[in-house]
Amino acid sequence: MQDVNEIRAWRKQFRWECVARREAIAHDQVHDWNARITDLLTGGFPFQAGMTVGLCWPIRNEPDARFALRHWREQGVVGALPVVVEKSAPMQFREWHPGTKLEKGVHDIPFPVDSGVVIPDVAIAPANGFDDRGYRLGYGGGYFDRTLAAIAPRPIAIGLAFDAFRIETIYPQSFDIPMDFIVTEAHIYRGGGDAIAALDPAQCAAEFRALLADRGLPRVARAAALP
Repeated sequence: MQDVNEIRAWRKQFRWECVARREAIAHDQVHDWNARITDLLTGGFPFQAGMTVGLCWPIRNEPDARFALRHWREQGVVGALPVVVEKSAPMQFREWHPGTKLEKGVHDIPFPVDSGVVIPDVAIAPANGFDDRGYRLGYGGGYFDRTLAAIAPRPIAIGLAFDAFRIETIYPQSFDIPMDFIVTEAHIYRGGGDAIAALDPAQCAAEFRALLADRGLPRVARAAALP
């Protein structure tokens, strides 16, 4: 498939097929899969105190990273939720913790109303589908990719999906940014644009630390090193 319009139409159709399939999954099954995803997130990604992680509030039976965030917050990690502040522009991340005032924005996704703006070291995003090179299919607005591209150094990107929604390719375009990692109920995958590979939590932790160092993250460490 080469034609851009054909690819766009296919991605739109496949995206909403995935959403419909996911919404049809039984609540108990999603609960069990989310528990496994939480275990893999907390076991594979050793955050340092002071780091900031951005994640999306789950909708439509999406994988839920909030339970992992609760574990990380106990270790001193700052949580944040994204908000669309302007159409076709990068999103803004605002600090979030339980009790923060929320309102609904694009796609009825809750966001903090008056919290401070933060820059994430790690950004976690749900995927309607993902492919064999770690590319993620979102909702078509391009906000997540645009946001990653606008932040330097670029946050480590973790896609969340259920393993049944893996396909050979989503036909990534020039604006698509591959996830550094994809976490499902079955595996942690190393992404980055090459063929994805399953990692155990210890292998993931080592690669996560190496990627943090390579990008000069976390930002709190960079700030502390300044004279």
